[in-house]
Amino acid sequence: MHHRQDFDPANKINWKIFQVIWPYLLEYKVRIGIAIVCLVLSKAASVYGPFLLKDIVDTLSPAASGGGAPSIPNLMAVPIGLVLAYGFARFSMIILGEIRDTVFGRVTERAMRRVGLQVFNHVHSLDLDFHLNRRTGGLARDIERGTNGISFLMRFFVFNIAPTLIEISLVIGLLFYNYGIEFAAITMASVVLYIFFSMITTDWRTQFVRQANKADSAASTRSIDSLLNYETVKYFTNEKHEARLYDHALADWETARRKNRLSLLSLNAGQALIITAAMTAMMWLAALRVAEGAMTIGDFVLINAFMMQLFMPLNFLGFVYREIKGSMANIENMFALMELSSKVQDTPAAPQLNVTAGHTRFDQVCFDYQPDRQILKNISFEIQPGEKVAIVGASGAGKSTLVKLLFRFYDPTQGSISIDGQDIRCVSQHSLRGAIGIVPQDTVLFNSSIFDNIRYGKPEASDEEVHNAIRMAHLEAFVKQLPDGVDTMVGERGLKLSGGEKQRVAIARTILKRPPILLFDEATSSLDSKSERSILVALGEIAEGHTSLVIAHRLSTIVDADKIVVLHQGSIVEQGNHEQLLALDGRYAELWSTQLRSTPLSSPQLNLEP
Repeated sequence: MHHRQDFDPANKINWKIFQVIWPYLLEYKVRIGIAIVCLVLSKAASVYGPFLLKDIVDTLSPAASGGGAPSIPNLMAVPIGLVLAYGFARFSMIILGEIRDTVFGRVTERAMRRVGLQVFNHVHSLDLDFHLNRRTGGLARDIERGTNGISFLMRFFVFNIAPTLIEISLVIGLLFYNYGIEFAAITMASVVLYIFFSMITTDWRTQFVRQANKADSAASTRSIDSLLNYETVKYFTNEKHEARLYDHALADWETARRKNRLSLLSLNAGQALIITAAMTAMMWLAALRVAEGAMTIGDFVLINAFMMQLFMPLNFLGFVYREIKGSMANIENMFALMELSSKVQDTPAAPQLNVTAGHTRFDQVCFDYQPDRQILKNISFEIQPGEKVAIVGASGAGKSTLVKLLFRFYDPTQGSISIDGQDIRCVSQHSLRGAIGIVPQDTVLFNSSIFDNIRYGKPEASDEEVHNAIRMAHLEAFVKQLPDGVDTMVGERGLKLSGGEKQRVAIARTILKRPPILLFDEATSSLDSKSERSILVALGEIAEGHTSLVIAHRLSTIVDADKIVVLHQGSIVEQGNHEQLLALDGRYAELWSTQLRSTPLSSPQLNLEP
């Protein structure tokens, strides 16, 4: 089963984030070192700047010129170096911060790339059950927000939270050393109160961030589902119905965003009140000291500059903490996704499947999707090397489930499936699926060219091999009619091609793959009678010398099979070739006579035996 972990944003998510971030920090030690040096120098320039400003003000103040207005000579005597040093300090603070962000940018970009690839690979590793239940739009949005959240955390946690706390400590220490306990106490109290208020309020607000994210994912899912099913919407003239459903999803998003915005107002107002009160108290105390003559105008300016300089990063720290909590909420769904595990997994050090002859055996196979609804019951049959075996039966008999089990999208609840004596549960899934080629009933193509979709069967194939597969699949005539030929784009999910054209592309793709075992799942179900005849010949050509399993509804396409297995309600009721099963006058004979009565005389009834 899939296991979804319950996440506690206050602890497990935090540690998980550190586990994800730490390897990327270790990978770029030199870049991290350069960025930290730039950070230290930038903070030094930031703290030193107000002292330079104090010296400039004191030099220009009336007290420095004997109590009167400063004379021109005295003004000229102002150390120009102080002004230049102050300008250089301000410039250094800014430019060193930019260099730090630029150097560290490589680390965050690489982390986003690696994490994005890791999630992509993990989603592909999950079993079919997950993908049948997923919602593509919401899943894509969760992954996008999660990777962006990782980037934000790396940049701001490493270079904003810790440095800001260090800067605050330095400022408080300097205020205490130079001006006494009162200034340091006011600063310390305001910082503690600010941080405490910001954390409590932000934690409260996180619920609204989660609600907004959930509503955003739901709206994205609704829109993508509707667009993917564009034709169905048009068939039933349900444009207004789809718009109404999408608007309901957007209304939930709007409500969540409004709550988020109103809670942000409370946070910002509280922070502004704390900052204003602290600034007012500090300025009042400094003004009293200047009036008493205990401090100079330059000291007053220095304290004002320090408070401005202190509360700007502190305000930013509140923003960073708020965004980190939001990022954690964004990352939760991605981490929950990463915690999912597939029910179908390789055994440790699973060997590669070694196909020598293609002998395939189903031994007492049972399967159910749910315990109270058994799909397959004790299925046992063999496909000898080079044989063509067909599976027939009414809809819902379990034919396609056999295909899913052979590809190991699911494991049997009982029994086993083996190829050349190797239990497919004991070999790697990659090697198993590499040894089997399939022409599915419902072919879904990538939104690329016909040529690229065929080459997908063997990405390293040469152009000549692809063109040869096109010829063998009898696609040449169709391709020549197209203005762009093999470069014709097939549209999303192949919607620009007819069902028969898509199936021929799938056949060409499998021909290109040339696997030792072939699966045909209603491979000609979308073809007209003339096309079916030519495709059956092509299938006969590529299946020659290969072990092949054919899932068939039209019995006329499998009369040449070496063995026909008849399924009924999940059990095998008959086995034999076409003539033997007709002679039994049982279930197969009943299906055959029913199809003969309902099939026009022009339908192909071919015997492809040489």
